[in-house]
This record gives sequence, C-alpha cells and structure tokens, in this order.
Amino acid sequence: PDGLPPFTPAELSTHTGFAVNPLDRLSNRRDDAAFIDELAAAPSSRFVVIAQDRPVLKKTADGYEALFTRAEAQAVGPVRECVLLGVRGDVAYFGQQLDDSAVTIIDVADEGGMIDTRQFVIHGRDDLFVHDLRPMAIEGTMEPEIYGLLGEAKSLLYWHRRHRFCSNCGEPSQFAGGGWRRQCDACKGLHFPRTDPVVIMLATHKGDVLLGRQPRFNKGMYSALAGFLEPGESVEDAVRREIHEESGIRIGRVAYMASQPWPFPASLMIGCIGEALNREIVIDKTELEDCRWFSHTDIVQMFERNHPQGYMAPHHLAIAHHILRAWRDGEAPGFG
Repeated sequence: PDGLPPFTPAELSTHTGFAVNPLDRLSNRRDDAAFIDELAAAPSSRFVVIAQDRPVLKKTADGYEALFTRAEAQAVGPVRECVLLGVRGDVAYFGQQLDDSAVTIIDVADEGGMIDTRQFVIHGRDDLFVHDLRPMAIEGTMEPEIYGLLGEAKSLLYWHRRHRFCSNCGEPSQFAGGGWRRQCDACKGLHFPRTDPVVIMLATHKGDVLLGRQPRFNKGMYSALAGFLEPGESVEDAVRREIHEESGIRIGRVAYMASQPWPFPASLMIGCIGEALNREIVIDKTELEDCRWFSHTDIVQMFERNHPQGYMAPHHLAIAHHILRAWRDGEAPGFG
C-alpha cells in the first residue's frame, strides 16, 4: 500500500485483526497546530475518510484503495473533523470525518445478524464505495496495516461524533490536540478518547475448553466467552466473574494471552485463559444460546471445518480465533 512498508508481526496480539498499526502517534507534537497543518499539507501525507462509522474507499482496476491524497479526501464531501493518526517514515496519516450530509443511508439492516447490511451512498461519486469495516477486514484484500489504520480512525472519530458537548457543564466542547482531546472553554474541562476494556477468555479443564454461542453467530460457530470489565475490577476478576455469570463455571488461576483493538465501536479485547474448577454448566440464556465443553479433537475439526456436528471456530478476524488456535497448538499457558 502507498506509503506503508512491510510490517513483521511478532507477538500473538499482532496476528489479531486491527492490531497491526506501526504508526508513531506523535503525542509530544499534538498541540503544535502549525506543525500538524504542515504535515497535512505535505504532498506525501495520506488520509482515510470515514462516512459516519464506515470507511470510504476508492474503486481501482484491482479492487479498492483506502488512502487518499489531501485534495482527494477534501473532494469527497464536507468535512466535520480531521484527526492526526500518526506518522511512519516520511508519511503522515490523517483520519477525516465526513459531515452526515455527504451520505445517504439505505436501511436494509438485518437486526439479528452480525453484519450490518445497510448501504451508504455518496451521490455523484460512482468512483467511491462506502464499506462496513467488519466484512471489509474479513475479506482481507488489503494489507494488515491498512485495517489497523482504519480501526484507529474509526474509533477516534466515533468518539468525536458522540462527545460534542462537555460532560461536566453541558456546553459545546472544542476539538484540540490534533484530535486526541476535546476541551471546554466554559469550565476548562478536558476530555480524552474512550476505550472500553473487554475480557475474552477460554476456560480449560482436563484437556477440554469451554466455548459458547450467541443467537446472532453464524450457524455452528462457537467462540470464547466475553464481557466488559467493570469499574474497580482487575482483569483476572473480570474473567472469573464473566465466565461464572454466563456458564456457572468457577475459575481459579488466570493468565493473559493477547489483546486486540476492536473498533466496534472502540474496545480493547483482552484475551485470557483460565483454570476451571468445576465442569457442570449452568447457561445464562439471556447471554448465550448454548455453552459446552469441547475436546482437543473437536477444536482441530472445527478449525478444519470437518466437525461431524458442523461446529466451526471463530473467524480469523477475531482474537478468539487466535487464542483458541494457540490453545490447540499447545502454545497457551497451561494449568496442569
């Protein structure tokens, strides 16, 4: 891709979707408005464009391109915000939020599915395609760095769209710090982008692993259990609480495995593995459709898509895929 040299993944986390993002975010230069303006005006700088919460892509002879020049990005439609994402080498990257007036939405959503099926249209621009980031990443037709870039832009611009007023006094807040802060001129309050931590975890017991499914999952797919971290709670205690609430399984020791930025809308998935202390499952039917133990043979068959009951592992976009694969391959922390 234009301006992004190859990136060599090392940790398990860098194999997860949206986690390959080698930008220097320039935290020490964000308040230098003249410097940021100079970067934005540089011919080498590249922009990603977001329409509401979806990337805008250029149609090319080979497929799609996510990176725009500044002139190309500004020509797409009226701009609401433009945030500095970071630099790599001599190239600076920005995320541009279109005003809502630039797009028309055709609502054909399937509320029960995992994929948002609405269609976004930018009138008069047949050379552009507005694509939902989740299926776009599943298709995997672009380099991993591009998805990391788009995920960062989507999460940051989503926060700006929904935090236009000061939560302390209610007055309008102002864009600041290259897009990494909003500030209130009335009460002098400072507001920073939000990331919501989510624990996602495997419970293991005597060579088996616990997986569940929600009704909205694709047919036959089982995945790791997950839930939001609550205030005052450690990651380990969140793992124990969520697994017990959803499945009735009590957890002893917990180990960290990997993490994944998840821009739907702006979470950090914290992948863990836990030692189960019992096997009797009591399913919380408000959270799960089913929950069961799977053997190592089951997991091998699920990845190979030849399980006799048609069960499948999570898609490679999800961190659950990678922590389950690590467990299958004997690369996960063990508890004896």
